[in-house]
Amino acid sequence: MLVTRGDLDPERLAGTLTTRRLGRPYLFLASCGSTNDEVAARAAAGAPEGLLLAADQQTRGRGRRGRAWHSPAGENLCFSLLLRPALAAEQVAPLALAAGSALARALEGLGLGFRPLLKWPNDVLLDGVEGPRKVAGILAEMASQRGQVRHLVLGVGINVNSREFAADLAGQATSLALVGGKSLDRLSVLTSFLAAFEPLYQEFVAHGPGAALELWRRFARFGQPCRIELDGDDCDGIAEGVDETGALLVRTGGGTLLPIHAGDVSWSMSRAVL
Repeated sequence: MLVTRGDLDPERLAGTLTTRRLGRPYLFLASCGSTNDEVAARAAAGAPEGLLLAADQQTRGRGRRGRAWHSPAGENLCFSLLLRPALAAEQVAPLALAAGSALARALEGLGLGFRPLLKWPNDVLLDGVEGPRKVAGILAEMASQRGQVRHLVLGVGINVNSREFAADLAGQATSLALVGGKSLDRLSVLTSFLAAFEPLYQEFVAHGPGAALELWRRFARFGQPCRIELDGDDCDGIAEGVDETGALLVRTGGGTLLPIHAGDVSWSMSRAVL
């Protein structure tokens, strides 16, 4: 059973929101091209930090490197959050990891036995009977000036109630409903994320990325072979961690510990190690 579109109604959110700033104000659209684009336009017009915009359906949703994000009406959760942190532009990468940390914590806290796994840099997976599959992705898009963040749009897509996926995603994606065994109220997932992310975000801005990255490491899995697909070059090695800049630390065959700041990671997927 699909959850009705009314589960994202602004009046319902107002009655359940526990945050002080994030999600205030809140806008809901029945359909849009991209929630990130909608929030970016409002950011340029002076919208305040904390603005949250969710859509029942995206027609041009995207992930990293312009990849399409499947966003059918009435099933899943796609939203974007406007942040205006007083940070240098290079600090945005670990802030995106902080959002992944908060989402993993929020899913774990839903009480349905979810085992979230974080895959660098922006994927959240759930470990099910067929092994880990992607359930959510995060896309951070920044505007900066003179090396400082002017605003950051944090886009989140979560497969909540999908039961079927397109052929090219069928072996890679899952949903909360498929793993948890029942449909979920999308608003409860949204408010759980906001409640988990706000204190991490405040801690990050005030004291740096240490606490957020420590939480990210808790949900990540290291010590496994991986291949990093860089522009025009590939790198094989063992993922050993992330550093304070948000870079993935990969031990190459020659023993060098290499920080990877951008690229696609291919993992040896198994239930034992991710």
